[in-house]
Amino acid sequence: MKKWILSLVTLVTLFTLVACGSDDGSSGEGVEGKTFSVATDANFQPFEYLNPDTGEMEGFDIDLLNAIADEAGFEVEYETMNFDGLLASMRSERHDMGIAGISITDDRDENMDFSDKYYDSGLILAVPQDSDIESIDDVDGMDIGSRQGSTSEAFLNDETDANVTAFPEIVTAYMDLEANRLDAVFYDLPNVQYYIKENAPDSLKTVGDLQQGQPYGIAFPEGSDLVEPVNEALATIIDNGTYAEIYQEWFGEEPPEEFQ
Repeated sequence: MKKWILSLVTLVTLFTLVACGSDDGSSGEGVEGKTFSVATDANFQPFEYLNPDTGEMEGFDIDLLNAIADEAGFEVEYETMNFDGLLASMRSERHDMGIAGISITDDRDENMDFSDKYYDSGLILAVPQDSDIESIDDVDGMDIGSRQGSTSEAFLNDETDANVTAFPEIVTAYMDLEANRLDAVFYDLPNVQYYIKENAPDSLKTVGDLQQGQPYGIAFPEGSDLVEPVNEALATIIDNGTYAEIYQEWFGEEPPEEFQ
C-alpha cells in the first residue's frame, strides 16, 4: 500500500512539473530581464540617427522603444543597417525586432508582424525653391530620388513614369537634389520636413498633396511572441503621458489626439 501511494505521489509531482513547463512555453510573456536585438537605421532624422559626438543612437524611435522596453522590463541592443537590409532581417529572423519609421503595408504584413501603429505618416515631394514641379503628377520623365526598399520607391515605380534613383541613405538623395543632380526627392513627410528645416530652408521646399498616408509600426519576425508585450507597453506609455513627452521633445508639439 505504501509503495502504491508513493508511486501515485511521484506521478502527480511529475504531471505538475510538466504542466507548469508547458504554461511557460506557450505564453507570450516572459520577456522581463531578457535582451532583444533591434535592427534600425543610422540616418533617418528625427526618428533615429547616430550622434557623431557621442556614438549613441538617438531619435524619436529610439526614445520610444527604450520607453517601451523599460515598461515591459526588457533590454534592447541596436544594430544599424540599410533600410532594405532591415526588412530582410525581419523576414530571416536575424533580429528580434526592427524600428526605423517602418510603414505598415499589406505586402510587408504578409511575411512579418507589426506592433500597433505609433505614428501616422505619408509621402511628399521635395524640390528646389525655383522648381516648376507642383505635384506628383509632374514627375513623369523627371529624375526623382528616393530611399532603397521604401514605400516611396515602390510608389514612384508603380504610379509614375519618373526616372527613379533609390539610395541606401536618403540624405544622399537630398544632397544630390541640392546639387541639381535630381529634379526632386520623394520620401516620408517628417524626414523631408526635418531635412529642409535643418539643412536647406532657403533652397528646398515641399510641394503637392500628401500621398499614401500610412502608419509606422515596430516590425517583428512572423509569429513573434514579442508583439503582445510590446503592444501592451506601448498602450501604457500612451495612457500615462510618456509618449506625449517623447513626441513633444522631438516634434515640438502635442501628439495627435489618438496618441494622448
